[in-house]
Amino acid sequence: VQLQASGGGSVQVGGSVTLSCAASTRSFSTLNMAWFRQPPGKARELVAVTSWMGLRKIYGDSVKDRFTISSDNAKNTVYLKMTDLKPGDTAVYYCAAAQSSTWPPNNYDHWGQGTQVTVSS
Repeated sequence: VQLQASGGGSVQVGGSVTLSCAASTRSFSTLNMAWFRQPPGKARELVAVTSWMGLRKIYGDSVKDRFTISSDNAKNTVYLKMTDLKPGDTAVYYCAAAQSSTWPPNNYDHWGQGTQVTVSS
């Protein structure tokens, strides 16, 4: 499985950005998909994860009510819509896929290359 993330860039405080992650696999609909981020000088953290049917979702505390994870099985793509962005959201964002059906996932088998999001005032 190869994951290709896109959509990052520079945005002002309060703005919105949507990230996309396209997966090259025939089994996309069976994957649990997630977004992680790594702020400068900090550890990587979970932003959001969606189950393979999209019925279950988990969000990090700092992004609840501002970010939305969704997936389109027809396009083999997972999205992260980010609104009301804050300087603290500045990070490299990574998409990841977990093949196990365990929920929530405790291991991710495949990672995208990362896309930078910079939020400035």
